[in-house]
Amino acid sequence: MNRELKRSSWNEHDWQLIHTAPQMPLQHMALDQVLLDEVAAGRRAPTLRVWEWAGPAVVIGIFQSLRNEVDADGARKHNIEVVRRISGGGAMFIEPGNTITYSLYAPLSLIAGMSFREAYAYMDAWVLEALGELGIKAWYQPLNDITSAHGKIGGAAQAHRGGAVLHHVTMAYDIDATKMLQVLRIGREKLSDKGTTSAAKRVDPLRSQTGLAREVIIERMIDVFRRRHGLRDGTLSPSEFAASEALIQEKFGTEAWRAKVP
Repeated sequence: MNRELKRSSWNEHDWQLIHTAPQMPLQHMALDQVLLDEVAAGRRAPTLRVWEWAGPAVVIGIFQSLRNEVDADGARKHNIEVVRRISGGGAMFIEPGNTITYSLYAPLSLIAGMSFREAYAYMDAWVLEALGELGIKAWYQPLNDITSAHGKIGGAAQAHRGGAVLHHVTMAYDIDATKMLQVLRIGREKLSDKGTTSAAKRVDPLRSQTGLAREVIIERMIDVFRRRHGLRDGTLSPSEFAASEALIQEKFGTEAWRAKVP
């Protein structure tokens, strides 16, 4: 893929960091599209955005069936918002403070000529280095899982639009496995004969593997990215916020989008 492009290096780009106050789930979905489009149009430099969550959510991938992935009764019981993102990949169970989520928005030239498998691992090499410095021997499990000897840590997803790539990752810092299985349908069959404790083994949180505060892990990740690729502090512009609010009304907040694959 992208073989007609000349590949660019990380350090050819002026990377910006966005790490703002917590946002509601719909805002995060809309910001992913806005920032991807802004990078594609050349109005924004390539960007690393570290998410902070203001509310619990289940985030499903663009190709996933809402009915197959989410137990609607369980989501209502726990007051968990269900939203759909623009990238592929699997369902994510989110509670504020319990995940580390980030997005990269970059020109497609960064991964020109790479297979999907190569591109996923390439865009998260800095994360594996950061985890290694924190004592976790982590690796990529193709296509899109970050894992260790203790279990899966997180998963990645991508979307390509207009000459830019969105690379999105959610890693489990802590997890309520019982609640997760009441909200997500996926994996229930595999776990039904083992009990919900096996869910925690399949997705092993960073808290148990490091003993460190979530903020400390995020700080190390940002430090490693800055050291490897360069990174300066940035912010969301008023026009980007306005565009995301409009997209919530027009797209991400509508039932037509949420249930586009019923």
